[in-house]
Amino acid sequence: MTIIIQILGVAIGFGFLVFIHELGHFLTAKACKVRVLTFAFGFGPDLIKHTHNGTKYAIKAIPFGGFVAMAGENPQEATGADDEYLSLKWYKKILISFAGPFSNYILAVFLFTFVFNIWGFTTTSKTSLVGSVKENKSAAQAGLMPGDRIKSIDGVEVNTWREIMENLKNKADKQAIFVIERGTYTFSASLNVNKNPVTGVGIIGISPAIQKSDSGFFESFYLGIKCSIDQTVITVGYLIDKLISFEKPELSGPIGIMRVMGDKTKAGAADYLKFLAIISAALGMFNLFPVPMVDGGMIVLFFIEGILGRQISARVVQIYNAIGLFFILGIFVFATYSDLLRLGLHKLFSK
Repeated sequence: MTIIIQILGVAIGFGFLVFIHELGHFLTAKACKVRVLTFAFGFGPDLIKHTHNGTKYAIKAIPFGGFVAMAGENPQEATGADDEYLSLKWYKKILISFAGPFSNYILAVFLFTFVFNIWGFTTTSKTSLVGSVKENKSAAQAGLMPGDRIKSIDGVEVNTWREIMENLKNKADKQAIFVIERGTYTFSASLNVNKNPVTGVGIIGISPAIQKSDSGFFESFYLGIKCSIDQTVITVGYLIDKLISFEKPELSGPIGIMRVMGDKTKAGAADYLKFLAIISAALGMFNLFPVPMVDGGMIVLFFIEGILGRQISARVVQIYNAIGLFFILGIFVFATYSDLLRLGLHKLFSK
């Protein structure tokens, strides 16, 4: 029964996030007087369908996302009619492209606000206080307990969680001497620092302490906006840092996201909805990247069109999208392989 709930949680979660994205495109296209041929939830054969004012509304058999089909969005099929997508002014096409990612950010703010208002707001302690200890890792084997405070590592004083992470970063597979404060008692322990199999950094199997507080609607709304922005700023900053240092970024693909979403479904409504908010913000952010084929790439293309004062040729659009498809497939393969590394499934392909 638990597995069925997890599968449903993943299917509904993914489907809902993509549906909201496409709903943004759909509503904006309608507002811009574009002839929308189909607006569907899911993929595959129709389960339920209804046509109204020339638009087919459908619920399909496979509930993973949805799509909007607009007249004239394919350069090879466009006739130049006023109600076709590519016939619009450049700024209207930018609005339609932007509406999808923006809808994901609106959803993220709504979900964060709902969770904080109902279940309260949790923050990670910035101190060196241990919140939890993972079984079978070096911290647990050395006897560390929740509530312990790490005072120093190899003689270097640590007062914050960031200082602990920086200290352990290059100590993978090495011994380290920890000074621990437990109440009024202080002791030292020698730990064999474990190695994160994906990033290669040192870890000992501990998590920071969590602090929880209640919040009213307006504070929850403010925190919802802040968390949605923070998710983007932190992720973009991380990617830029990796690019500058020529290091491989740690990415999660569909397998990893589905796995975590399934775990969050089992953990409870608050964790599940908060994770949906995080993924919704990430989906909005990714679609704003200036990459061909995604919304951000189309925004760049139409902005150039506005500067030139004329439509870009169908041939250029085709080449542009082909480059984008190659790039996106590369990210997909890399992220999926990273997922397999985390799960240890890559060994199946190396035998």
